[in-house]
Amino acid sequence: MPIFSSIKRLLIGAPIATSQAHHQKIGIFLGLALLASDNISVVAYATEEILHMLALAGPLGIPYALWIAVAIVALIIIILFSYSRTVTHYPDGGGDYRVASDNLSSSAGRVAGAALLLDYTLTVAVSVSAGVLAIVSAFPDLQPYILHMNMAAVAFLTLVNLRGTKESGTVFAIPTYTFVALMFMVIAFGISKLGSVEANVQIQITEDMTGSLGWFLILRAFAAGCAALTGIEAIANGTLIFKKPEVKNAIRALVILGVIVSTIFVGITWLATHYPIKIMSAGEPGYQTILAQISLTAFEDIPTLFYAVQIATMAVLILAANTAFADFPRLTSFIAKDGFLPRQLANLGDRLVFQNGIILLAVVACLLIFFSGGDTHRLIPLYALGVFTAFTLGQAGMVVKQWRLKARGGAIISAIGMTATAVVWFVILITKFTAGAWMIVIAMGFLLTLFWGVRRHYDSLARQLTIAPGEHAPKIESTVLLLMPPRIHKGILQAIAYGRTLSKDLRAVTTVPDLSMSDELKREWQRVAPDIGLVILESPYRSIVEPVVEYIDEAIGEDEDRILTVIVPEAIAAHWWQRILHNNSALPLKIALASRKNVVITNVRYFLEE
Repeated sequence: MPIFSSIKRLLIGAPIATSQAHHQKIGIFLGLALLASDNISVVAYATEEILHMLALAGPLGIPYALWIAVAIVALIIIILFSYSRTVTHYPDGGGDYRVASDNLSSSAGRVAGAALLLDYTLTVAVSVSAGVLAIVSAFPDLQPYILHMNMAAVAFLTLVNLRGTKESGTVFAIPTYTFVALMFMVIAFGISKLGSVEANVQIQITEDMTGSLGWFLILRAFAAGCAALTGIEAIANGTLIFKKPEVKNAIRALVILGVIVSTIFVGITWLATHYPIKIMSAGEPGYQTILAQISLTAFEDIPTLFYAVQIATMAVLILAANTAFADFPRLTSFIAKDGFLPRQLANLGDRLVFQNGIILLAVVACLLIFFSGGDTHRLIPLYALGVFTAFTLGQAGMVVKQWRLKARGGAIISAIGMTATAVVWFVILITKFTAGAWMIVIAMGFLLTLFWGVRRHYDSLARQLTIAPGEHAPKIESTVLLLMPPRIHKGILQAIAYGRTLSKDLRAVTTVPDLSMSDELKREWQRVAPDIGLVILESPYRSIVEPVVEYIDEAIGEDEDRILTVIVPEAIAAHWWQRILHNNSALPLKIALASRKNVVITNVRYFLEE
C-alpha cells in the first residue's frame, strides 16, 4: 500500500484540505478554457457535418450550408440569453437537472439528468475522436493507430482532471486560446485569398447520394450542425468554479463564448462554400477534414501555420472533452445526493474533485470509442438528441420559476429558448432516429430505470434503518469460534487470549483429513488451553472452508439471535513478497460467510520477524 500511495501522490499530487477549496476557484480566462472548450471546439467539425449531409444531394446543396450556420448561430444566441437567467437563479450549479427537478417534477429532472449524462459521455468520445482525426489529416501515416491515440488521450484527460480544477484549467488555457487565435487567422487569411481561389466541391463520400435537395434534407443538415450547441450548458452547470462574483463572471463568460463560437462557425462555413474542398468519409485513404483543407489553402505560402492549425485543433478537440470531465462528475454528485445514483459518486477525493465520476466517465467513453472505431460520423448521430432534451426541460423549468417570481421578461426569454430547443429536439428526433438516435432513447430508458432502482433501494434502506420510537439496542449473547490450524504453534496464543475477552462461550475449531490424527492434537491443546473446548472436524477432501461453514450453520441454527464471532489467526510476513508463501484462510472464509446473518469474522494478526 505505501507503494500505491506513493504512485498516487506522484500522479495526482498531494491531498488538498477542504479549507483550501476557495483557492481552487478560477477567473473568467481559465474558466472559459475549462468549461467552454467543448463548445469552442465544435467549430472544427460542425461545418463538416452540415456539408456531409448536404452532399447527399450533390453540389447543389452546398450553398445552403451558410444559411444553416446562420440559423444555428441565432439558436446559440437565444440559448445563451436563456442560460444567463439560469445562472442568475441557480448560482450553486446543477444546471438543467436542478432547474427541471425544482420547478417541473423529480421525473422531469431525472430525464434531464439522464440526457446530460449521455451527452457528456458522447462529448468525450466525439471530441477525442475528432481531435485524433485532425492530426491524422496532417500525418496520414498515423491512421492505423487511431484507436491507440484515442485511448491515450482519454487516459491523459483522466489523469489531469484527477489533479484538480485549478491545475486542469491552467493546462487547457494555452491550447484553447491558441486554437481560437489560429481560427481567426484562418478566416483572415482565407478572406484575403478569395480572389485567387475558385469554389469547387468534390464529393467523395460513400453513402447513397440519391437524396433530393428538399426540406427534409435541409432539416437533416441543420440537425447535424446542431452539434455546435453541445457544451453550451457547461458554464451554467459549473458556476461555482468561478471566483467571486460567481454569477457575474459566469454571465460574462457566456457572452464571450457566444462571440467566439458564432464568429468562427459562420466564418469557417462561409469559407467552405467559397473554397475548393473535398467531402469524404473518415475511413477513406488520404482523408482530410474540411477545416484542414481550408487551412491548407489559406496558409499555402506558410505551411508551418497549417501544421500549427492541425496540432491546435487536435489539442483543443481532445481537451474539449474536459468540459465533460468538469461537469459529468459534478452532475453525478447532484444526482447521487438526491439518491438516484450510488452515493460514492458524491464523495470528494483527495484533490477536491469527484474522482469516482471522473473514472466512470473515462471507462464508458473508452468503450464508446472502441465500438465506434474512433469515427465521429458514427457517434455524432447519437450526439445532439440528449443535450436538446436537457435544454428544453431546463428552459421549461426556468419559465415556471420566473413566472412564479413575476419576472415576466426573464420568463419570455426562457420561453423563447424552450420553444426553439423543443423544435430542434423534434427535428433531431425525426431526422436522426434511424441513423442511431434510437440508441439514445434506449440508453435514456436504461438510465431512468437505474435511477428508479437505486432510489428504491435507498428508500428501503432508510425504512429499515430508521429507529422507531421506543426502540433500543437489544441485549445479545455471543459465541466465539477460534479457527485453529491443524498444528498448534506460538502464533495462535494472541488469538486465544483475545477470544477469552469476548465471551465465556469460547470454542476452538480445527479440521483434519482423518480423525485418527487428532489424538496428538488434543494432548497439545490440553497443555496450551485446557479451559477452552476443542472441536475437531473431519475433512476428507482437505477443505478448510466447507466443514467450518457447515459447523457455523449448525451453530447459528441453535440460536438465531446469538452473535457468532469467528476469530482467524493471520500471519503477516516481514516483506510483501513473502505473503505468497503463506496459506491464510481468512479471505475465503469471509467470502463464504458474507451472506450469513449474525456472523462476524475478525483477524488476529501475528507478525513474523525477518
